[in-house]
Amino acid sequence: MKEEKKSGKQSHVVREIVETLVLTILMFVIINLAVQNYDVDGPSMEPSLHNKERIMVDKVSYHLHDPARGDVIVFIAPPDPELNYVKRIIGVPGDVITIQGTVVKVNNTVLQESYVSPSYQGNPYLPIVNKVVPKDSFFVMGDDRKNSSDSRLWGFVPRTNIVGRAALVYWPLNDGNSGFLPDVSGVFAHVPVKAANINNVSSSSPLKDSTFGMDEVIFFAMPGLFLVCSRYRKKR
Repeated sequence: MKEEKKSGKQSHVVREIVETLVLTILMFVIINLAVQNYDVDGPSMEPSLHNKERIMVDKVSYHLHDPARGDVIVFIAPPDPELNYVKRIIGVPGDVITIQGTVVKVNNTVLQESYVSPSYQGNPYLPIVNKVVPKDSFFVMGDDRKNSSDSRLWGFVPRTNIVGRAALVYWPLNDGNSGFLPDVSGVFAHVPVKAANINNVSSSSPLKDSTFGMDEVIFFAMPGLFLVCSRYRKKR
């Protein structure tokens, strides 16, 4: 009788270990499908992102809504598909972009860009006048306007090229901008939703009202919810 109890206890321990290993592997797979880590290479997003910083990219939220103006995104670079770029979305499908010198207009509205530092302001490229962002494409720029290869040079980013939204800086710590990237929706608050008539243009999602919004909740909650649900099923 004692041997049976001992054997049953050992089987229970083995089962616990196996279930824990399987759960750990599943969580690892899910987390890697939902988020991805990147190293910032170069100064093109100064002062928002620094060279050699490590950022975490949310690959889930754009399956729930469209990319929005002001989002910082990681994408496959149109001029070189072997590279990934990180830039900020300035124009969404249907927007009309005009850039003359350092003045940026979206749908005839001048942007007061709080994320562009005067020391990084500039424009080495030719003027852009009334360029319409096509369907399923985005106009992006680096925050370091003097040192960024972006849509001013090589054109639009196709939606299919977007890897995800840069959500937070996690390394190094205490470098002046660690944590979630600031919400800059106020910069685009007065920009009309659409200015051009394009058939079947996908509309951008509503602008976020706070720095910690639904995207961030989903970003962190999904692995935890999976773990809780798994443990709940196990107890039943």
